[in-house]
Amino acid sequence: MAQERTLGKKKPDMNSPFALAGLAAPAQESCCGGEVLVGTRLRALRRGQGLSIRSLAAKCGISVNTLSLIENNRTSPSVHTLHLLAGGLGVPLVTFFEEEKPEHGLVYQQHGQRPLVRFNNGTLEKLGEGLPPLGAEPILVTLDKDHKNAGEISHAGREFIYCLAGEVTCLIAGQPYVLSPGDSLLFDAKAPHRWANSHPAPAKLLVLFCPMEARDQPAERHLDY
Repeated sequence: MAQERTLGKKKPDMNSPFALAGLAAPAQESCCGGEVLVGTRLRALRRGQGLSIRSLAAKCGISVNTLSLIENNRTSPSVHTLHLLAGGLGVPLVTFFEEEKPEHGLVYQQHGQRPLVRFNNGTLEKLGEGLPPLGAEPILVTLDKDHKNAGEISHAGREFIYCLAGEVTCLIAGQPYVLSPGDSLLFDAKAPHRWANSHPAPAKLLVLFCPMEARDQPAERHLDY
């Protein structure tokens, strides 16, 4: 069974996927993974930048009460809210749930042992978690049944999608493409795109991002909308 990590609980980190120099001590985490105390990590990051709750809330366009609830781990923020917070802090969203960086530039993950990040519309597993950008970023996405992105996004680089299970409709520059198990798509990610699972069963996708800009963070944006 994959190690599940709930957005709204435990641990900090930022930038090229995961590290922010001078980060305050992260919340305690078991050696086997587990919940990530996002609120605790968020508070450490905010304080590390000398920001008050009120000033960060204003920068992100959210209420002081909401930010306080998140920092005290009393509510789980949506991915959209986390994206706003990451932008306000000037760090990648993945900082909120990053693992330690692996040694020797290699990532080995056994089946059922990789961290699982749960969003309000599915889950995301970072298959290369911990490595700095190497020109490609693989993730495993599970979309809940009847899920549809609220809006289109675009980003630098190319995107490859391979359907492992279920059925997903990808809208690329206004053109729909239905992916069933074994089907794939490769496209210029600058084209506006979105995906939807309108079926009564979850869908699973293997997605590979090939960003052309080191600062681009495509993975965290796809479950944002």
